[in-house]
Amino acid sequence: MNEPRFAAIVLAAGEGTRMRSSTPKVLHEVAGRAMIAHVLAALRPLEPAETVVVLGRGMEPVARAIAGENPAAQIATQDPPRGTGDAVRAAGALLAPLLAADPEIGDIVVLFGDTPLLQPETISALIAARRRRPAATLAVAGMRPADPGPYGRLIGDGAGGVARIVEARDATPEELAIPLCNGGIMAIDARHAFDLVARLGNGNAKGEFYLTDIVGIARSLGMSCRLAELPAEELVGVNTRAELAAAEAVMQTRLRRRAMAAGATLIAPETVFLSADTVLGRDVVVEPNVIFGRDVTVADGARICGFTHMHGARIGPDAIVGPFARLRPGAVLEERVHVGNFVEIKAARLGVGAKANHLSYLGDSDVGAGTNIGAGTITCNYDGFGKYRTSIGEGAFIGSNTALVAPVSVGDGAIVAAGSVITRDVAADAFAIARGNQADKPGRAAEMREKLRRNSKR
Repeated sequence: MNEPRFAAIVLAAGEGTRMRSSTPKVLHEVAGRAMIAHVLAALRPLEPAETVVVLGRGMEPVARAIAGENPAAQIATQDPPRGTGDAVRAAGALLAPLLAADPEIGDIVVLFGDTPLLQPETISALIAARRRRPAATLAVAGMRPADPGPYGRLIGDGAGGVARIVEARDATPEELAIPLCNGGIMAIDARHAFDLVARLGNGNAKGEFYLTDIVGIARSLGMSCRLAELPAEELVGVNTRAELAAAEAVMQTRLRRRAMAAGATLIAPETVFLSADTVLGRDVVVEPNVIFGRDVTVADGARICGFTHMHGARIGPDAIVGPFARLRPGAVLEERVHVGNFVEIKAARLGVGAKANHLSYLGDSDVGAGTNIGAGTITCNYDGFGKYRTSIGEGAFIGSNTALVAPVSVGDGAIVAAGSVITRDVAADAFAIARGNQADKPGRAAEMREKLRRNSKR
C-alpha cells in the first residue's frame, strides 16, 4: 500500500523587523538563494500534494520569488498578521477543498520560510514520527539549540509525548530551564488539523493566535502529541543579520562537503564560496579564494585558479580559468579553453582550445576553436546605446592591445597585428594592420632629455 500523501503550509508572513531591511526577510539569500526558496527546494523531492505559502499584505516580491521556485504553489494572505495559528487558518481556506476531494492526504505539515537549512530527510522524519503506529494526532519537532533563550519550551507528559508548548515570553522560570525547545515545524493529522486550529484563542502576552496552543487543545480532547527530536541546526530560524551570516556559514560547509564527496578537489575549502545551485564535475580542482555566484556549472577535469569570480557561466571539460578571472552571465567556455589572469568574459562563447590568457575583455562575442587572444584585447561591444557582437573565427590570432569595435567579424585563420583598432570585417586568412605609422627621429633623444630637464627646474 502506498504511503498517504501530505500537504505543506509554509508560513512566511513575518515582517522581519529585526533584519533592519526594506527587503522581506524570507527573500534574504543564503548561498545565493532566497531563504523561502531553500524551504521550497527541501519540499520538492517529497512531492507534497499541495503547497500553500502564507504571506502578509504587500509581499508581491515574495510571491514572485515563490512562483519562480514552485509555480504550482498557492498563496494565502494573512491580513492583518495575528500569529502563526491565524496564518495556518488562512491557508486552510485554500486546502479545505483539496482535503475534501482527496482522502489520501494524511498529513498537514507546517514549516517556516526563514529556515533555509532544513533538509528533505528532516521533513520526512517528522512525518514518519507522526505516522508511527499507533499514529499520533500531532508530531512536534523538538531541538536543543545552544542558546534556548528565545524559543518556546516543550512540556513533556511523562510518557515520552508532549503535553503542551509554552512560548518563552509566557514561560515561568522553571519552564525556561527546560533545554528541549520547540523546533517550530509540525505534522498534523489532516482529519483534525483545521478543527484544532479553529479552537485557538489569543489569551497570551501578544494577543495572537499561537499555533503551538493546538498541542494543549489536542491533549484536552484526548488526542496524542508525539515528540520528534530533530537537528537544531536545521530548525533555527533566521531573524537577524548575525543569524543570516551564521546560516550562510553552515550552508557553505554543507555545500563544500557535498562538492568534495562528489569528486571535486577544494584545496582550501574554507576559502571557497559556493551557491546552492553550483555544479562541479568529477576531478575539478578549485584553488583558494574562489567565488561561485549563481548558475555556474563546471565540467569534469576543469581547474579554477585562485581569486576567480563566476556567475552564470558554463565551463567545459579540462578548461583552466584564472587566477584573477571574472566570468559573467552568458560566459561559455568549451573544452580545454584557457582564460587567464585579469580576463573578463561576458555573454561570450570560446570554442574548443581557445585561449585568452591575460588582461582582456571579451563581451558579446563568439571566439572560434583554437584562436589565441593576445593580452590587452578588448571587444568594444557598447556604444552608449546598444550592445553589438564580435565574431572571431577558428584558428585566428589576435595580437596584443587590439580593440575590436563591434559589430565586426574576423575570419578563420586571420591574423590581427598588435595595437590595431579593427572597425571593419577581416576576411579569412587575411593579415590586418590598423595603427598609425611609426616615425623615428635619429639623435633626438638627448635633445629631448635636456628639454625635459630644463622644464622640470622651472
